[in-house]
Amino acid sequence: MADDNPTPELSTHGVGPWQGEWPDDPRYDPELLRRGDTRNVVDQYRYWTMEAIVADLDTRRHTFHVAIENWQHDLNIGSIVRTANAFLADTVHIIGRRRWNRRGAMVTDRYQHVLHHPEIADFVAWAKERDLPIVAVDNLKGSVPIERTELPEACVLLFGQEGPGLTPEALAASDLAVEITQYGSTRSINASAAAAIVMHAWVRQHALPVD
Repeated sequence: MADDNPTPELSTHGVGPWQGEWPDDPRYDPELLRRGDTRNVVDQYRYWTMEAIVADLDTRRHTFHVAIENWQHDLNIGSIVRTANAFLADTVHIIGRRRWNRRGAMVTDRYQHVLHHPEIADFVAWAKERDLPIVAVDNLKGSVPIERTELPEACVLLFGQEGPGLTPEALAASDLAVEITQYGSTRSINASAAAAIVMHAWVRQHALPVD
């Protein structure tokens, strides 16, 4: 039986085969031009190879990183990676367990740099070598409201896992702790939702609007 899936991601309606003369540009994938492109990418990148997309993103990535502690196989990590891709984070850092559920990433991890650090000490050493301040995100005593805080332009936004939050070691290594102001009865919001709010706060402070 013929394979009716134009591209392995098959996550959007996408576009069909290229109509007319093919472009003479090495960024375009002949297979995608021939069969169509249903990947979860913006129209600008339709028919481009994955390598070409990553190379283009690398020319304009933002200067913030995202780090997530992953001691209990947190299911929010895939969604956080997807959001990091949407806001063009430099790199996502997974601290603890190497394995994480990629389903929530909607294959955006193919276009997003992801690094693994076995222990919090390894991650902290990596950040210090690059003079990147660590911004812990947790609603704890001593955290300052992110709505009234200027985030560093170059930094790592550090998130804990759902439930326990950040470990004491992670908090001790952080240069700044921020929290999202809440007004209801719940103690905390979903980790992936919190990550999206904080990344967008950084973008509002430091990134120019997209034309």
